Amino acid sequence: MSRFRIPQPAPSEITPEAVWQSRRRWLGQAAALGLVAGATPEVLASDGPAPSLPALEGKPSGRYSVMDKPNAWDDITGYNNFYEFGTDKADPRRHAGRMVTEPWTVEVGGEVLKPRTFDLDELRKLAPMEERIYRLRCVEAWSMVVPWVGYPLSALLKQVEPTGKARYVTFETALQPEVMPGVKRRIIDWPYVEGLRMDEAMHPLTLLVFGVYGKILPNQNGAPLRVAVPWKYGFKSAKSVVRIRCVEEQPVSSWMKSAPTEYGFYANVNPNVRHPRWSQATERRIGESLFAPPVRTQMFNGYGELVASMYAGMDLARDF
Repeated sequence: MSRFRIPQPAPSEITPEAVWQSRRRWLGQAAALGLVAGATPEVLASDGPAPSLPALEGKPSGRYSVMDKPNAWDDITGYNNFYEFGTDKADPRRHAGRMVTEPWTVEVGGEVLKPRTFDLDELRKLAPMEERIYRLRCVEAWSMVVPWVGYPLSALLKQVEPTGKARYVTFETALQPEVMPGVKRRIIDWPYVEGLRMDEAMHPLTLLVFGVYGKILPNQNGAPLRVAVPWKYGFKSAKSVVRIRCVEEQPVSSWMKSAPTEYGFYANVNPNVRHPRWSQATERRIGESLFAPPVRTQMFNGYGELVASMYAGMDLARDF
């Protein structure tokens, strides 16, 4: 039985001086968007159960939300992979408050007819916001359920009109070495780069995310905007995106370049393909008791009925 809802109309550490000085301009943008007044850059790395971040609500999506209960705010904002800030799961919340997220622009170009640079205000107003409850499955065999707020990435890509040569989409994340202690470790070649096949990027499940739990994204979750691709392992969902390119050739993403035997381009959640260092057959839901039995991982993270047709005829053990 499908676990999706039936389709229906949905009835921090010290802040740097540069961020502090931008407070008034940041608040002006927030006010223009109708966000909650009074938030300052100091709260952008949220570390409490009752966040004071500005509101960013979306229309609930019945078609694409799963029935699972979302994880608590503290789980979602306190247990993260964001290696620019460190490899410990608590490092992003510990360090990300110093990341400068305003002003912010995203350059969209490559094989497109109308290349363009968007500012954050333009991007937030580009399409109606939706709240979608998505499963998040990470390659380390942990998982969460997250209520993202955003709109389909396709709405942005259509603005720039990809050409017939555009077969893939790449994402480049922000690089701010002065506030990102993790980039001092050459785990990968920074900045972080990820990619999707064009049909994956245009799929209605692929979300351009601006918020979580009805609030703007905390920095540690990829502020001010990120991608969410719920049928793939979490590293495919690029955070803090600054550049998007439509390209002809399949890109080599950061983890493919760093560890090609462990990380493939597709990274579809697949319990039948073992990671070289651990099984992917089961997962542990963050927030549950350590004594709770592991959950069996679902193919495509449970989204198979919506995405499996894109991979018909492919060997998903080879094309991992």
